[in-house]
Amino acid sequence: MRKVEGREYLMGAGAHYPEEGPPRRVAVDSFWIDETPVTNADFARFVGETGHVTLAEIAPDPRDYPDALPELLKPGSSLFVPTRTPVPLSDPFRWWSFTLGADWRHPYGPGSGIAGLERHPVVHVAHADAEAYARWAGKRLPTEAEWELAARGGLDEQPYAWGGELEPGGRMLANYWKGAFPAAHDPIDSFERTSPVGFFPANGLGLFDMIGNVWEWTSDWYALPDTPARPCCVPRNPRGGSEQASRDPNDPGGAFGRKVLKGGSHLCAENYCRRYRPAARYPQTIDTSTSHIGFRCASDAAPADPSA
Repeated sequence: MRKVEGREYLMGAGAHYPEEGPPRRVAVDSFWIDETPVTNADFARFVGETGHVTLAEIAPDPRDYPDALPELLKPGSSLFVPTRTPVPLSDPFRWWSFTLGADWRHPYGPGSGIAGLERHPVVHVAHADAEAYARWAGKRLPTEAEWELAARGGLDEQPYAWGGELEPGGRMLANYWKGAFPAAHDPIDSFERTSPVGFFPANGLGLFDMIGNVWEWTSDWYALPDTPARPCCVPRNPRGGSEQASRDPNDPGGAFGRKVLKGGSHLCAENYCRRYRPAARYPQTIDTSTSHIGFRCASDAAPADPSA
């Protein structure tokens, strides 16, 4: 883990997606955060010691999904499947498939495994799975404000975690999609899926993969940012909204609250989801697991072994 010294910073952004603004000053107390996302090897140790069964390995309760097809009420998770030709970017179901048998042990669906992927981020984990791991590890999930401060790596008011350019000097500094998403991928310059943690350079705080690779769960319920009622007062350790208010009544998953995801993933591209930035955020229902969502843990106190 690495210590992030508490301070004030300008959270959010005003020049990208509307849900990121308005930019506002916040104060965050000091905390510790994992150097990398939790890996398959880490998660395997957790499951081996606790017997934890992830949400993706449990058949959905029909009462929670009254409109679901009976044949889909079986264990599974959402898997990215690249398209063969360009498709409208307004329809994510063109490249997302709820795949029976997909879970953290089978990240690409039945028949796949994590052999050789031990240092890749664990995926197909729902929010409750991430919380269970954090409790086992004696940690917790970071708040959105903590996560963003850590991702900025000591830089303020910069669009990217490393400065003002996406690819300074033509160099990729994170795992995101190169090419026209979701059909044209450049295998020479980038990974089609996850990359080993630490493959790309650390940010200014010594943290790896805060941007790209996998989206990361935070502990905050999703809410639109707000400015303080009194401009003189900087909120300290701000939190998200309420579980009830985080729900989207227009979404098929509206029965479930939504938590904030941060960091973007290997599926973010210049032509789609340009959320490979510290300020970027996305609301995700807590029942959802996918092949591009993972997590890392935080702690209020120094770990007994900071290298652990």
